[in-house]
Amino acid sequence: MFVASRLIEGIALVLQIALNVYFWIVIIRAILSWVNPDPYNPIVRALYGMTDPVLNIIRRRLPVVFGAVDLSPLLLILFIYFLEIFLVGTLLDFARQLR
Repeated sequence: MFVASRLIEGIALVLQIALNVYFWIVIIRAILSWVNPDPYNPIVRALYGMTDPVLNIIRRRLPVVFGAVDLSPLLLILFIYFLEIFLVGTLLDFARQLR
């Protein structure tokens, strides 16, 4: 059971790192939306390509726009935190119980 415990713990930690990286990608994308960057810049295109599919789902289901402020990145950040607390925490607890 030690090997299964370590495997689940490793999956949980990799998932935590991936969620943290995506959190920062969403933060950077939200900041870039304030300054109106060059849409042909490859970095900007990559950031938009990584975040727009998820943000568009949120915008379709919950139109959270107050005036000119789009709150969908905030909802995505809250969802990322929820996944980190719930999913990563549950996997880590499960891994500890297998020891």
